Amino acid sequence: MSTGSTDKIYALILGASSGFGGATAVKLASDGYNIIGVHLDRAVNMPVVNEIKGKIESYGVEARFFNMNAADEKKRKEIINEILSEEGSPKVKVVMHSLAFGTLLPFISEEEGKTMTKPQMEMTLDVMAHSLVYWVQDLFFAGLLREGGRIFGMTSSGGHTIIPSYGAVSAAKAALESHLRQLAVELGPYGITANAIMAGVTDTPALRKIPGNTPMLDVARRKNPGGRLTTPEDVAGIISLLCKDDARWVSGGIINVDGGEDIVSFVGQNG
Repeated sequence: MSTGSTDKIYALILGASSGFGGATAVKLASDGYNIIGVHLDRAVNMPVVNEIKGKIESYGVEARFFNMNAADEKKRKEIINEILSEEGSPKVKVVMHSLAFGTLLPFISEEEGKTMTKPQMEMTLDVMAHSLVYWVQDLFFAGLLREGGRIFGMTSSGGHTIIPSYGAVSAAKAALESHLRQLAVELGPYGITANAIMAGVTDTPALRKIPGNTPMLDVARRKNPGGRLTTPEDVAGIISLLCKDDARWVSGGIINVDGGEDIVSFVGQNG
């Protein structure tokens, strides 16, 4: 990572306390980035958060974590103003959107009170898709996101396939992919890239909340040409590569990090 002598270079991770966000925060710290982590956790999960922060700081970089709703406009602006108050020329080179907070309910159900409502739908789309646009807008207009910047959003095969009770999240993933394409085009003249990262099935806290996750994990293991599940570290490694200067021409795409899992449409009993 190349920087100016007065630059303080940050990677902003939205959803930094576990899974893809946590692994990427640690990997980018090993690459020399200072980490700003935004997460929303209860006290019971804070030991895990502190463990991630400790790993980040072991690389001699800064770890600044904010336990807050990343979709809250007021909180977002507070964090950006705090970055701007840094001495020298702070810069956010990497923005990673890995927020997994939405409603998992069917659209149609005969069971009363068990179907998606308008507020739940809007919340899911706002947190898991639209919030990325608002963060990027504020960072750009604050002068923090400049040439060489990298924007990533975590999508999944659920954005183009059907998973029970995943309808609102599926819509959010599809919207996130669309937002990233738009950002890639509009920020291209400024030397900033934007890509969606589509991980294979990964055993994360977010996946464990999806109904039917156990058979989903089993099928993915048998289906994947590599014979195993994707890991958060697989994703972190690819994001690290895409942050390098030689990847400046990779933009506007959906990048599969799944060992070929998504291209396999059928798996028999023996794999």
